[in-house]
Amino acid sequence: MSIRVLIVDDSAAYRGLLTRLLAQAPGIEVVGEAGDAAEARAAIKRLAPDVLTLDIEMPGMNGLDFLERLMRLHPLPVVMVSALGRQQAEVALQAIALGAVDFVIKPDQADARVLSEFAERLAALLRTAAGVRPPVRPAVLPVAAIAPASCRSGSLIAIGASTGGTEAIRAILAALPAKVPPILIVQHLPERFVAPFAARLDDGSALTVRLAQDGEPLRAGHAYLSPGRRHLAVAQRGDRLVASLVDAPKVNFHRPSVDVLFESVARVAGPLGVALLLTGMGKDGAAGLAQVRAAGGYTLAQDEASSVVFGMPAEAIRLEAACEVAELGAMAASVCRRLAALG
Repeated sequence: MSIRVLIVDDSAAYRGLLTRLLAQAPGIEVVGEAGDAAEARAAIKRLAPDVLTLDIEMPGMNGLDFLERLMRLHPLPVVMVSALGRQQAEVALQAIALGAVDFVIKPDQADARVLSEFAERLAALLRTAAGVRPPVRPAVLPVAAIAPASCRSGSLIAIGASTGGTEAIRAILAALPAKVPPILIVQHLPERFVAPFAARLDDGSALTVRLAQDGEPLRAGHAYLSPGRRHLAVAQRGDRLVASLVDAPKVNFHRPSVDVLFESVARVAGPLGVALLLTGMGKDGAAGLAQVRAAGGYTLAQDEASSVVFGMPAEAIRLEAACEVAELGAMAASVCRRLAALG
């Protein structure tokens, strides 16, 4: 049975392009188009699509306002499709916070290879989004009461995520106290989204969140986000832990890869490592999480109910890589209990 897709975009030319590209994607049927919010509302009622694509810039009600109303009144899986600069990247992150499953960037070029890669990415997201339930937003409470009084030297937290991860990471960091070991984060994102995402995390937590720089010492109370295009890992330099940005091939189709980060945590931190694998498509991070556990570290996988996409955590659970499977709202508390036990 085909996935029924509604395309919402103010450009008739672009609606036509998306329709032609998706016509070649197995298992996907474009059932309609809409050029603004009013047309989209009518089309949703008439056509009952399984998922819709949504542009940000539209006449009248913009895509963000339409998304907020849609999720409140008639929740549907949504994939944002837009031409995004830095300012629009921040808006796209707001769209994810409102309940969009993910986003893809309209290609800057019209050559066949670029369009083929774009269509493949969009079709994969639409297939995933069609099976996503309305977003679950479990409460994540601050956990200062069980936080360690100080950070044991050499301890480290690593977080990996993909689809749905921007809000999951934001919730976890917001719940953690300032006195935690250094945190390294790999979130699959287009490069232009990374700096706005880091700023969003920094504004919403007691931690200092920044883009990692190669060779910089890692400090307690700081979270370091992979800046994109290079893998993020941890390395030992004398008696200090430092960030390492690695130019190497993609792993599991990604650079940065969660597996690369987790494997370095297993190697460098051993039993002092804590690794969290969150929502996302595919299997990136599962094998690395298993290595952290084998090295004596503590590993957590997000549970299915609170995951937007259960692919990555499910693969880790299948590999018996998780010491604990936890809902998003409980993960920060689990991290702090482990840190307290380390002393």
